[in-house]
Amino acid sequence: MKNLFAALIALLLPVLASAQFSISGKITNQAGEALPGATVTITSPATNTQTDVKGNYQLSDLPAGSYTIKASYIGYQTTLQTINFTASQVINFSLINSVFSAEEVTITATRAGRNSPTAFTNLSKKEIQKNNFGQDLPYMLAQTPSAVVSSDAGTGIGYTGIRIRGSDGTRINVTVNGIPLNDAESQGSFFVNLPDLTSSVNNIQVQRGVGTSTNGAGAFGGSINIQTNTRRDTGYADINNTVGSYGTVKNTVSLGTGLLNGHFSFDGRLSRIRSDGYIDRASSNLRSFFLSGAYYDKNSTLRLNVFSGIERTYQAWNGVPDYVIGDPTRKDNRTYNELGLMPDSTYYKDQVDNYQQNHYQLLYDRKLTDKLAFSGALHYTKGYGYYEEFKRDQAVTKYGLTPVVLGGTPITNTDLVRRLWLNNDFYGITYALKYQAQSNLNFTLGGAYNRYTGAHYGNIIYTAQSAGITPNYEYYRDNARKTDFNIFGRGEYKLGDVTLFADLQYRRIDYSFLGFDRNLNNVQQEARLNFFNPKAGVTYEIDEHNNVYASFAVGNHEPNRDDYTNSTPASRPKPENLKDFEAGYRISTDAFKGGINLFYMLYKNQLILTGALNDVGSATRINVDDSYRAGIEVDGRLKITKQLSWAANATVSTNKIKNLTRTLASYDDDYNPLTPVTQTFKKTDIAYSPSLIVGSEIAYSPVPNGSIAFVSKYVSRQFLDNTGNVNPTGYSTSPDVANNPYAVNRLLKAYFVNDVRLSYNIHTKAIKNIGLGLLVNNVFSKKYEANGATYPEVDSGVLVNYNYYFPQATRNFLASVSLSF
Repeated sequence: MKNLFAALIALLLPVLASAQFSISGKITNQAGEALPGATVTITSPATNTQTDVKGNYQLSDLPAGSYTIKASYIGYQTTLQTINFTASQVINFSLINSVFSAEEVTITATRAGRNSPTAFTNLSKKEIQKNNFGQDLPYMLAQTPSAVVSSDAGTGIGYTGIRIRGSDGTRINVTVNGIPLNDAESQGSFFVNLPDLTSSVNNIQVQRGVGTSTNGAGAFGGSINIQTNTRRDTGYADINNTVGSYGTVKNTVSLGTGLLNGHFSFDGRLSRIRSDGYIDRASSNLRSFFLSGAYYDKNSTLRLNVFSGIERTYQAWNGVPDYVIGDPTRKDNRTYNELGLMPDSTYYKDQVDNYQQNHYQLLYDRKLTDKLAFSGALHYTKGYGYYEEFKRDQAVTKYGLTPVVLGGTPITNTDLVRRLWLNNDFYGITYALKYQAQSNLNFTLGGAYNRYTGAHYGNIIYTAQSAGITPNYEYYRDNARKTDFNIFGRGEYKLGDVTLFADLQYRRIDYSFLGFDRNLNNVQQEARLNFFNPKAGVTYEIDEHNNVYASFAVGNHEPNRDDYTNSTPASRPKPENLKDFEAGYRISTDAFKGGINLFYMLYKNQLILTGALNDVGSATRINVDDSYRAGIEVDGRLKITKQLSWAANATVSTNKIKNLTRTLASYDDDYNPLTPVTQTFKKTDIAYSPSLIVGSEIAYSPVPNGSIAFVSKYVSRQFLDNTGNVNPTGYSTSPDVANNPYAVNRLLKAYFVNDVRLSYNIHTKAIKNIGLGLLVNNVFSKKYEANGATYPEVDSGVLVNYNYYFPQATRNFLASVSLSF
């Protein structure tokens, strides 16, 4: 038997020696993207091949033996691997960039890192895009801790807003590639001006509280740091189409060349979004584009971004009166919009907001030495547009006109149509030097100089009666300018398991505006402010998965345009000061990631919302001496099984003003002014600050490439003013106060809404990916309001509140089909 076995082996040896095998695999970059055209080489015998469009390769007819395999691609480090094989094998390669990765330097200058003693949430491109059905960018952040979003139109398209820890958009610092997005005067961020920006976003970091030093206005509730698309090494073409309720349509086309000759890349996007809105006459017609070109070499990157948005939205920023919502006999009792109502009970068709905003960013990054890197940017933003509105029975003297006498009768009042224009320019420079002194010590020196000029003016384009005006009569003009300079230094020193953090910022603001002087003359005035914002913290790493941290930060914030222009030097609001104490614990494992954060935000001279809005939806504010926000934030993501995961967060907080004094206008029966009425309140709630915010997302993948998610959000009640609704004698304007559930209650009721999101991806030879998506919002058709306003006054000795709400859409859907090539 042994002899027979030996004989068989002897006979088979020549066959085995001559057997032919293959080596196959896939070549990708570190982001997991396929690298078509990469070269795979072996020696002895010398042979090579190139990867196909999906990055796959195969070397066939190879005898058993030892081989050294070399994978190479322009712009990447060559990788070698030696193998011994007697059978076919699969060998994959992940290549490392050989050129300087500029985006990392650009973005880390203003971001929190893994060990930063700051509360933050990072969102990847994948996490952002799974929710991208055409709604505005704040809705992509709706499930981050302490966030509450709202929509004027009720659908998430058009004018939208976000609050973090109860602070509105004027307190949230927003940057795009480190460049400020907040309007220099109003300080808000109007994402409607950049529709479908989400489709060009690579990642977002949301910081809560003061956070790290950044460019632009100070963060009083949080900051949103947006990074647009970064380098993609392979060419692509993406087409996305969405349709949905209320006439919603979104079309997006994205193209990219990938890395050309190891040095160049070009990317572009074109989008349009249209929606009728849930609120009556709250339509949106939005268009945008994004273009980016970059040059890479071994030590530097130069990138030019040009992006623009054009919006035309029917005005819905006044909300719906409470007596309409509270009247069950009205068929349209939740979608009524009174803006543009004409004497004949029709509506003015051009009661719209028209605005275009163009952005130009030139970003340069260079690795100066192994320890020193520089990033800098030049930027320019041009905004131009107006909102047009019908105004009934306007006094001509209000527009600087002398009443015209016709037939012996002076024309003192008339219906008219006016346009309020804004023509503004914002430009400047940002920079950062990052020095890695040692592996455990780094410094960042950064800052910015920005300049803003804004021309505000109004035209009358129509009057119902002859008022003696010339065509396109200009009745006011206000030219403003603002310069904003800041410089900051930040350092981190790791001593064993302890990381020490320090951040010092100096900021100077010079603002020139047309405002009232002490004699109530409207004259050009100046405001100069100097702020020093120190921050310090410590992080202790328990092990590679767990750390604890604590920090203290100071933030200062200037009043906005309306605060200045609607006051005199004697009544002008003061700048705000915030002392922010944070402490927390973070854990990160394969199965669970999460954390707990405690915060105490102590304000001096906080500018609080009164609950009222001006005629374009901007909030009116007053200083309060002492106020605070204190609470706990909990968030986590649990991977229950390979197919099932659960992400949840909750914020429990108390938000109080220690002593509040407010003065209300008072009128008699004929609406003649009387002596104002003063009210005082002790330890009352801050407006728009819910005490409980909870978010949840349960995701399940029942089949490969398919998933279903159940998304929930609970927001407790919020008051529309800062009185805590403690005055039961006040009533609303409802004709039937007794039967109106909204009467007296100057608050937003608690709401709990649930969405369902489904997705399925199909891969084919011709099309890299076919993505199918369905988002059912408010699946249980909950009726609720996410925002509102109140205007209190005293009429004939009785407190009256004019309350308005923004109802959000009941059950609605968005369905999408995307093709990737």
